[in-house]
Amino acid sequence: MKKIRQRVLQCSAALLLLYIVLLIPDKEEQRIKKVVNSSFRWNKDALWQQLENDFKLAKQQPPSMLDTAIQAAFNKAEIVFKAIDLPELTATDNRLDTVLQHFFSMASLVAAQPAYTDSFLQYYVRLRNTVKTKSREWDMQDIAVRNRMYSMLYGARAAVEEVLLQQDTASFKPALFCKKEQSVTPAASILGITVHSGDLLVSRGGAAVSAFIARANDYPANFSHVALVYVDDKTGQAQVIESHIEKGVAVSTIQEYEADKKLRFMVLRPRAHLPALQQNPLLPHIAAKFAYDEALKRHIPYDFKMNFYDSSAMFCSEVGSYAYRKNGLQLWQAVSTISSQGMVNWLHAFGVENFVTQMPGDLEYDPQLSVVAEWRDPQALYKDHIDNAVTDALLEQADKGKAIEYNRWMLPVVRMIKGWCILKNLFGGVGIIPEGMSATQALKNQSFTAMFNALQTCTTIAANRFITTNGYKPPYWQLAALAGKCAVGQ
Repeated sequence: MKKIRQRVLQCSAALLLLYIVLLIPDKEEQRIKKVVNSSFRWNKDALWQQLENDFKLAKQQPPSMLDTAIQAAFNKAEIVFKAIDLPELTATDNRLDTVLQHFFSMASLVAAQPAYTDSFLQYYVRLRNTVKTKSREWDMQDIAVRNRMYSMLYGARAAVEEVLLQQDTASFKPALFCKKEQSVTPAASILGITVHSGDLLVSRGGAAVSAFIARANDYPANFSHVALVYVDDKTGQAQVIESHIEKGVAVSTIQEYEADKKLRFMVLRPRAHLPALQQNPLLPHIAAKFAYDEALKRHIPYDFKMNFYDSSAMFCSEVGSYAYRKNGLQLWQAVSTISSQGMVNWLHAFGVENFVTQMPGDLEYDPQLSVVAEWRDPQALYKDHIDNAVTDALLEQADKGKAIEYNRWMLPVVRMIKGWCILKNLFGGVGIIPEGMSATQALKNQSFTAMFNALQTCTTIAANRFITTNGYKPPYWQLAALAGKCAVGQ
């Protein structure tokens, strides 16, 4: 009996020692130097409030008066549109400001009268296609050009979604067809949208980290993921090549891609008149086949560092970028930048080391690509906006110095789990802690998700009170304010 007690004590002491050893924190990470914040800022609070007031006033008008006002707005829209549909238009032309502001004003009226939504969407498609066409002559390295592209394309989409959110979610179609960009590569269908081999799909998932990736950018975006379509020219089988945080680069069927929860996605296609495609119209298909073959012949882990120069590991944007670069087409004519100190600190906490990189949301602004179609989940669009507001509020706290803490007492346990995950990775399995993510980073990820979920719950409750009081869903600027108040109260 004495020997048994002694053995138990020895085992307990060994376990305690192991626990203490595993409690030792990771080596202190090199501090990121103070950065110059060059993030885009709207700085238009007065305009947002005026638009909301216009919407409330429009809701109170007799239908005939509102119809007259909307028809007058559409007539004016044609006039201001003609002013920008000129070959010599530059990105700094003030007439673009006039067009965008009028588009915002139209949105405040159409949101109160859904019968005009289809006409408004058609005008939106024309406006975006025109800006994308003009941008072919603009210098995408110029910060003024990048600001213009963001304000026009992101701003117009934001206005459209404010209109859609004031409707019954069953009343608008998920797919919006934007441009019939020619392609000779094999085709397939995703959620009713025809896609071609070589098309790029930028999307947004429903997880907290998806919202974080989308918003953690000098140009906060709606998209957090990029995938590349490959359609076999012999069998017609369509597949998607993408890099997942959990398992690295993988090939999925169209059915698997559709089943993976998405709030939205956009189809981007290289322009048929690009010199590289004029020489070889099948270039997108060749790039897609290259990515497909790479995914099958070698294991490519997820690149948490976000270094698009090193293809031994790849994050999602890098899959399409690498495949096209290897075949003579450099995507992301302007690289993405992440300069907000809070964003840099939090991304660094998850292992990111490169803050001049290729972010998913910025691919939309590449003039080499046409926007073929957009798809939104009508039932989830409101949640998408709440998630954006929550993430923006969290990043504002990050800029004020808030760090992502974690439960240090759980570190030994998670390190043991990480060890098991490493063994699974060695034998081709997928662990619950992704390859390339440390135990500390996994705990920080868990902590971030908990912060996000708590703030999301508070914001949703506050938004529901807003709806009860005002009779309409809060526009984004109101959601941002509600999320900000919740964040301060936490």
